[in-house]
Amino acid sequence: MTGTRRTVAALFLLPALVLLGALVVYPIGYSVVRSFYDQSGDGFAGIDNYKALFTDDGIRTALKNNVLWVVFAPTVATALGLIFAVLTERIRWGTAFKLVVFMPMAISMLAAGIIFRLVYDQDPDKGVANAVWVGVHDTFAQSSAFPKAHPGRQSPLEAATGGAFLTKEPVRAGDPVSLPLVGVPPDQMPGSAKKAAPAPAEPGKVTGTTWQDFTRGKGVGTLGAPDPSELGYAGMRIEAVKDGKVVASTTAAGDGTFTLPEAADGAQLRLPASNFKEAYNGLDWLGPSLVTPAIIGSYIWMWAGFAMVLIAAGLASVPRELLEAARVDGANEWQVFRRVTVPLLAPVLAVVTVTLMINVLKVFDLVFIIAPGSSQDDANVLALELYRKGFSEDQPGIASAIAVFLLLLVIPVMWFNVRRLRREVRR
Repeated sequence: MTGTRRTVAALFLLPALVLLGALVVYPIGYSVVRSFYDQSGDGFAGIDNYKALFTDDGIRTALKNNVLWVVFAPTVATALGLIFAVLTERIRWGTAFKLVVFMPMAISMLAAGIIFRLVYDQDPDKGVANAVWVGVHDTFAQSSAFPKAHPGRQSPLEAATGGAFLTKEPVRAGDPVSLPLVGVPPDQMPGSAKKAAPAPAEPGKVTGTTWQDFTRGKGVGTLGAPDPSELGYAGMRIEAVKDGKVVASTTAAGDGTFTLPEAADGAQLRLPASNFKEAYNGLDWLGPSLVTPAIIGSYIWMWAGFAMVLIAAGLASVPRELLEAARVDGANEWQVFRRVTVPLLAPVLAVVTVTLMINVLKVFDLVFIIAPGSSQDDANVLALELYRKGFSEDQPGIASAIAVFLLLLVIPVMWFNVRRLRREVRR
């Protein structure tokens, strides 16, 4: 009977063992062997492929980024999961909130990558991140309304240092000054702009007009003089400069007219560069310096719900009498959380953190999809570099060495997790 049962057990296990050997054992063994051969696979390369792991610039960048991933992504995702689980435990709509936070887990990495590629788009009209960032920025530091304005033909203005414009000749009190500019689309003129008007002469004062010297329609309008359809540059700042010092300044009215005191007599008028500052376009989220933190943010968005669900399950099993006893002894909620809740949840937090660490070591999809070609080298990780070396650069030996190295990185984490689980079972 015993022998028969063993035979039947072996027959039932055989299909699983065949699949395990074909899909796991054989690829691992082949990768280990292939990592010691050169590009063609015919010549023995020894440990040269493993040396490339620490000498190749692309692989070194990938190693550095993987360290950032392992340190920050699991930590932040677990911390957010813990906060969400604790804060939603007592509220009536906590289940609905948990459902919303967990929903990203139902989205594939491919779909999440496409979503965040759009979220991080540089154009504030497309990218949500920059739309919010630009909105906050413009609330405190309004951009100029004339970023593309510049002198036209026969203009009395010339370019000065730093992006400003300066009159070619000094101005005189009592003689109105014309400061025509072009380059601002009519639909981008300030809402306070009115029809441009010639400035009246005032004794002892310098007056003038600055306006958009352009009328739609070929051959229409008078160059260098305000026409009925042309708008003044409302809010344009004008400075009077003598010997490199600003002696007076003012701001143009809605119709473009301005008035400077007698101190401006004999000075040159300057339109400072602040008038022409380009509109703030937000952060370059997918640029070389921010691309890795941006992608880590998208990963946390997906996996914080996973951490929250597991921690919430562990929190449900925490004895309530311990929490109540701590409150009766005079502990406030922060002390109860820090000294009772977190220690009791330590095993669950360890499981979540270790699981996420294993997951981020092999992250590929998000980096490959979100990072544009110009920044992919800066966002590189080991799994992506394995793909690039194996398929784009046709270096299967180095790709196999990267695969073996990744396996070696994952094994200690897995061993720690298995050992901890066995310890929990013994308890």
